[in-house]
Amino acid sequence: EKGYETGEHAPGLKLGGCGAYKAAHHIIKTHAKVWHSYNTTWRSEQQGMVGISLTSGWGEPVDPHNQTDRDAAERYIQFHLGWFANPIYRGDYPEVMKNYVGKKSAQQGLGTSRLPTFSVQEKAYIKGTSDFLGIGHFTTRYVLQKSFPFLQVSSYHTDRDLAELVDPKWPAPGPKWLYSVPWGFRRLLNFIKTQYGNPLIYVTENGVAEKVQCTQLCDKWRMEYLRGYINEILKALNDGVNVKGYTAWSLLDKFEWNKGFSERFGFYHIDFKNKNKPRYPKASADYYKKIISANGFPNPREVVP
Repeated sequence: EKGYETGEHAPGLKLGGCGAYKAAHHIIKTHAKVWHSYNTTWRSEQQGMVGISLTSGWGEPVDPHNQTDRDAAERYIQFHLGWFANPIYRGDYPEVMKNYVGKKSAQQGLGTSRLPTFSVQEKAYIKGTSDFLGIGHFTTRYVLQKSFPFLQVSSYHTDRDLAELVDPKWPAPGPKWLYSVPWGFRRLLNFIKTQYGNPLIYVTENGVAEKVQCTQLCDKWRMEYLRGYINEILKALNDGVNVKGYTAWSLLDKFEWNKGFSERFGFYHIDFKNKNKPRYPKASADYYKKIISANGFPNPREVVP
């Protein structure tokens, strides 16, 4: 969407309303081809696994008792995660995506939907092409119904007919889009369990950047973020979700898309102005080291000799 719709990311194309859908269509078909290639050629010898890693926020209805809000939150997830996961796990795009993009395409006078279609053969070829699901997750939104008139320029965002809100009380330690809402992660993981047949999950990205350069390296908010989100994964495990591994984002401060070096997600502070790029551990590095060595949260009452 940022590469082919808004042009914020490379390759910087602004193909409103259709570019992102076309790019995603090719990604899904290419992914399936790679999975089948590995499956037929190398799996018997190597016993490896091939999956896909998808990044998704969680969408919570503003009013959980309001059906239109619940439907809007469902659309939020289906237009994010379901867009890629539904074809891979269930054989086709989510019905709600097909309905909404198709309806808006017809209103624009287009003969066919801006959302491409898979042939019967392609659906069968794509379905089941994942040995695990990688999940990148950072934040949550409240979601409610919002209608966009079809006269507007079409876009992925207006196709969904929803508005995203945040609670001003949510901590926002990092970039403006990243609010710390740990409970959303457990709900997302449980959604994956029920929607896609409880697949094997590896958390491939989860972390927070910092707004201001933390010269004292005392990133207390990152430790609080990690504690909250990892704790929700533990709750999801108790719910029966099949989470096998967790990777924090990220080891080092580094180049972050169109934000360059300004967004620092790392456990290690990098001095980019120094030609040798020295690395300094932030407080979170030691905190995360303890979590890893305990494979969970260390017992605060335990006396370490």
